[in-house]
Amino acid sequence: MAVAEFRVDSYKFVPRNWRAGMESAPMKTDTTVWTGMTTPLPEATIALLTTAGLYLPASQESYDLDRERREPTWGDPTYRVVPRGARQAEMAFAHLHINTRDHYQDFNIALPLDRFAEFEAEGRIGRLADEHYSVMGYRSDDGAGWRQDTLPAITRRLKQARVDALVLAPA
Repeated sequence: MAVAEFRVDSYKFVPRNWRAGMESAPMKTDTTVWTGMTTPLPEATIALLTTAGLYLPASQESYDLDRERREPTWGDPTYRVVPRGARQAEMAFAHLHINTRDHYQDFNIALPLDRFAEFEAEGRIGRLADEHYSVMGYRSDDGAGWRQDTLPAITRRLKQARVDALVLAPA
C-alpha cells in the first residue's frame, strides 16, 4: 500500500515578506524544566497533555483559528479538558501548523488515552487520570497568556486531582 505524503506549511498564514525571516530565525532554547517522580510509576496517577488543538465540539468551542489567520504570530493560549473516556467520534482538531488528518483516524497519535489505559490494565502505571488536557501548541509570541493563565489553571487542576505526572504528547 502506498503511503501518501502530506506537507503542512507552518508559514501559510504569515505575510509573504515575513516568511524568510521566520524560517531562518534560530530556535529558542531554554533550560529544561524537570522534576523527578517521587511516586513509583506502578503507583502513579498519570495525566496527558496534547498540543494538537483537540476539542470536543459537542461541548467545547474550537480554538480561535480565525484570529490566528488574521494575526499569524498569535496562538490561542486556552486549553480544553478531555475526559478519560472520550472517544474518537467525539473529537475534532483545530490547528493551522500541523496536519491533523491522521488524528481523525486515530486520536491516540495526539493523545494516547487508549495506550495509557492499556498501561494501567497491565500495571505499568497506577492509574490513568480522569481528566486530560489539550492546547493548540503553536506559540510565537512571548507566551504571557500561557504563563499567566493557562499553565497555572492546568496545574491547579492537576494538583486537585492528585496527579503524579503529566505526560506531554506533542503533535
